[in-house]
Amino acid sequence: MKRDPALASLSRDHHHALFVAQNLRHADAHTAPQAAAALRAYWDEHGRDHFRLEEELLLPAYAGFGDPYHPLVARALCDHIAIRRRVDDLQEESGASPAALRELGGSLAEHVRLEERELFPLIERTLPAAKLAELAAALERVHPPP
Repeated sequence: MKRDPALASLSRDHHHALFVAQNLRHADAHTAPQAAAALRAYWDEHGRDHFRLEEELLLPAYAGFGDPYHPLVARALCDHIAIRRRVDDLQEESGASPAALRELGGSLAEHVRLEERELFPLIERTLPAAKLAELAAALERVHPPP
């Protein structure tokens, strides 16, 4: 899917999140420790900041031109809260169950699909080109491309 450059860095993060989610969704008794470690590394290096950027830059930019109470905005924010809670719980546990990891992987993958297929297109349709360019510059300042 062609993504506006303003959202390209967030979409790249989503590709990484989907890889982590896939490992979580296939976790079993043998692979659970590695899947949990990969999630922790992703979360500490990218995930936490990714959520923060969406919450502090992307969604407020959208709210300036669209409905801040749009169901997709509410769903994305609620997903962030739920995923954060589950990641925090996982970080406190010494060995998460494969079932818990699979459930979290499913939630993470579903969240990424929601943003990529529904929320990001809504934002791209709603924000004027100049605002998308400002958003791209702001995201690049705090999240430079690899």
